[in-house]
Amino acid sequence: MPQLTDHDAQDPAHDREIETLAEFDEAVARGSLGGSRVQAVDLTARTPDLLAVDTAGAVFLGCPMHPDGLAKVRADGALVFPPVPDLPFDPYRGLLYTPGALFEHLDAGYDATPDALAYAWFQRTKADGDIFASMLRSIHDDAVSDALDEHLAGARVVGVMGGHAMARGTSAYAGAARLGRTLARSGLTVATGGGPGAMEAANFGAYMAPFQDDAALDEALELLAKVPSFTPSITDWARAAFDVRDRWPAGGDSIGLPTWFYGHEPPNAFAGHIAKYFANATREDGLLARCNGGVVFLPGAAGTVQEIFDNATPNYYESRGEPTPMVLVNRAHWTQKLPTWHLLQSLAKGRPMESRIALVDTVEEAPAALARLSTK
Repeated sequence: MPQLTDHDAQDPAHDREIETLAEFDEAVARGSLGGSRVQAVDLTARTPDLLAVDTAGAVFLGCPMHPDGLAKVRADGALVFPPVPDLPFDPYRGLLYTPGALFEHLDAGYDATPDALAYAWFQRTKADGDIFASMLRSIHDDAVSDALDEHLAGARVVGVMGGHAMARGTSAYAGAARLGRTLARSGLTVATGGGPGAMEAANFGAYMAPFQDDAALDEALELLAKVPSFTPSITDWARAAFDVRDRWPAGGDSIGLPTWFYGHEPPNAFAGHIAKYFANATREDGLLARCNGGVVFLPGAAGTVQEIFDNATPNYYESRGEPTPMVLVNRAHWTQKLPTWHLLQSLAKGRPMESRIALVDTVEEAPAALARLSTK
């Protein structure tokens, strides 16, 4: 088998990862699976292909196979990581989650969904000291990060951070939604922490971006306002979101990065693709690291303050290269209630990041500020 060079490994055209049956069939048609990494693809119906094709050097990650196919690929020298039984999630998944996948079986109540079952598993295992459980969480999170990088390849990503307590039906929620819509319409990929509140509002705005009639956004906001919060009922809160998605199908895409570490906060149903993690530290750093177009910080509390300085640190040291824009929204919030802006200014003084930070009064000013900082 030809050896892959470092150049080949970085070449998207030489991608060895197979994440769907269609990709598997294409590889078989080319005559070899040698060196491929097959992730979480059900191959029980592809036994004849496995028996006929070369699989030397391949790695099969969580792929169900008929015993005949399994014996053959092992005889070829392929490495097989078998599916793990009785898990509410797939640690080897090759693709990001979708709202439909995480909220499957919502008709039976949120507790029956894969999202809730994964959180319950995490609650049972997070402190039991079992290396197998911790290994499964790590493999899962690494697979999700890999899928996220593949999905965002070439995208200009702008983060929108803000508090989870922002309720539907408020002017703040509507403002965050219009921000997400404006950013998406300008060709940017909106990324949030993937939860409720300001995060949902920004993902919701990006979802509504293709619908040019402003009345559609206003009507959707009214429908959502009937269930202002995920408390007391996550089920009702999520159903309201899916009702909006049914009313306006084929909405715009955006990214959400929620975590089961804060599993009491459900993911929102408006992010088209969801990278959900067990490890919150991996999720936080990964979200900010991928916001190559900058971050808008809406009013929030401790979590948002943490995100501001998690983002400021690599901008200060330029550890990720040129500093990226940071726009803080609501002068009174960030200079009086939580006077973060003054410290951020002091950190930035005399450094390249000084020209990449801004404080604005209203959410409507944020897109222009972001664009201005991006040209400096």
